[in-house]
Amino acid sequence: MKIKSAEFVISNSEVAKCPKNNLPEYAFIGRSNVGKSSLINMLTDRKSLAKTSGRPGKTQLINHFVINDSWYLVDLPGYGYARVSKTSKKKFQKFITNYFEQRKQLVSAFVLVDIRHKPQPIDLEFMQYLGESGIPFGIVFTKADKLKPLAIERHVNDYCEELLKTWEELPLYFVTSSSKHIGKEELLEFIANTNEEIEQLRAE
Repeated sequence: MKIKSAEFVISNSEVAKCPKNNLPEYAFIGRSNVGKSSLINMLTDRKSLAKTSGRPGKTQLINHFVINDSWYLVDLPGYGYARVSKTSKKKFQKFITNYFEQRKQLVSAFVLVDIRHKPQPIDLEFMQYLGESGIPFGIVFTKADKLKPLAIERHVNDYCEELLKTWEELPLYFVTSSSKHIGKEELLEFIANTNEEIEQLRAE
């Protein structure tokens, strides 16, 4: 898939105010400082579509971007470790779950995980929530340029082993690096193929 256009549409904290049309949505979420904004900018070939910041937790709204006038990329607030007040964190964590549980246009979530670290309980808990809620998702390992190939393989295997303790089968996963453009084609191809399947189902 070639990204010909990527435009900001709306930011808000209420699911009811999200776009009303039926374009498929793909939501990106992860722990604060996982490299989400950099990944979104890499995927869309835009330098600052999503705002990057040295201060974790800057994204605190549901952000919709329309891609190629045919699907939405949704940038969601990070979970955990954000430097916001407890009241604010509780508020935006609630609208995250509201989004996942109420948004019928959502096709898949992508949970971003820093590949440099061992499986983190907060990431595993969030994936467990998605699984128990019946929400399709894939794992996006970020910052692969920080490790050598053998270390990447080892860290991915560690994650897979941990997940298989409670999951019957593994979700799809992608290994990415925003600075090296690793994993870009695979992610966009998955989205393109999924969109084609949706169009075929709607045409039947």
